Amino acid sequence: MEPIWYVYILRCADDTLYTGISTDVEKRLQAHQSGRGAKYTRSRCPLTLVYWEVCGAHSQALKREYQIKSMTRAEKLQLIRQGPEAEGQQIAGEDRNI
Repeated sequence: MEPIWYVYILRCADDTLYTGISTDVEKRLQAHQSGRGAKYTRSRCPLTLVYWEVCGAHSQALKREYQIKSMTRAEKLQLIRQGPEAEGQQIAGEDRNI
């Protein structure tokens, strides 16, 4: 059985948004925070988890990540405000400081 994949959005200290995918969002956030995550987030701590949603399979997560990365900043902020219910997802987004 394939693991469940998630797409997530982080708000960086410089107020930029970073989008990624993972099977374990908490573990991935810890990696970002400790400097072992994406190169982009290494110098932009602290990070806040502002959105996440269930995607299912890895291919679905990659497609959703691409969709979100293709959005304008305003569209991403609207997505964060509305939460994943607006996109038909199962799990609500939340703000979390890591």
